[in-house]
Amino acid sequence: MDVEAFVSVHQPQWDRLAYLTQRQRRLSGAEADELVSLYQRVGTHLTALRASGADPVTIGRLSGLIADARGAVTGAQAPVWRDISRYFLVSFPAALYASRRWWLTIGLLFYLVAAWMAWRIIANPEIIESISTPSAVQELVDKDFANYYSENPAQDFALQVWLNNSLISAAVLALGVLLIPTFFILWSNAENLGVVAGLMIGHDRADVFFGLITPHGLLELTAVFVASAAGLRLGWSWIAPGPRTRMQALAQTGRATVGMAIGLTVILLISGLIEAMITPSPLPTAVRVGIGVIAEIAFFVYVWTLGRRAVMAGEYGDVEAADREASAPVSA
Repeated sequence: MDVEAFVSVHQPQWDRLAYLTQRQRRLSGAEADELVSLYQRVGTHLTALRASGADPVTIGRLSGLIADARGAVTGAQAPVWRDISRYFLVSFPAALYASRRWWLTIGLLFYLVAAWMAWRIIANPEIIESISTPSAVQELVDKDFANYYSENPAQDFALQVWLNNSLISAAVLALGVLLIPTFFILWSNAENLGVVAGLMIGHDRADVFFGLITPHGLLELTAVFVASAAGLRLGWSWIAPGPRTRMQALAQTGRATVGMAIGLTVILLISGLIEAMITPSPLPTAVRVGIGVIAEIAFFVYVWTLGRRAVMAGEYGDVEAADREASAPVSA
């Protein structure tokens, strides 16, 4: 397609749409019909230009025009609080429920790897010599593991934990499209968790280990599993798109994946606050562990009530239909 000729031919329609969109007074019935017709037509023009590889400036200008026209066609923008409530009550739980088999499977495999690594260390104490020196291991078991949660002010530690966990989740989510890097990150973290568990349990410090790791670890690791699942689903949608084209599958799954990032940030913030405020607190171990278990149960209830309801209503975590990219068959 000759992009310059295409732009030249359709420019008057774009100018007319811009004029109708920016009118200050109320449109007549005929003008309103014309606005809707031009909005649909220009949406098709935008799709054709994207398919033909038009320059970004033209694409950006036309995308902005379409966004303005959409607002004029659909009326006043919904309040921000409505978008936020819809996200946390519909879109995010729908995406979590739709991908539940992925992140539950990832979580099960993660814990199996960690348990296997811990068992190896407990059953074969000689392995410890290949990990670190006896003095360093004893220092970890006696002091370092517990001190990690209380050596910094709570607010600073919460921020540090949140940033670190967000970075890990962002990595597995973004790299999931490549599949292998996400598996590597998950394996490394499962291995590290298993090593520490094996060292602590092997030195009769299981109560300290589970008393400190459980309050925040359940929710924190679940968020990492969800992020990993989202990234891997994105990669798998390209390999096995099903009845959709690869681009349609990647676009649909990609929008849901990006949308999940916001919700995961909130979940990680909650787990970070628990790790900073509850884990090192003087509360009895049973209370601290109970808080972690309750937070994890609350997450599953959230997914299996709101998420299941949303999926049964046809939601899957994508943006609303009106906000998706216009599509139409085009020929180059």
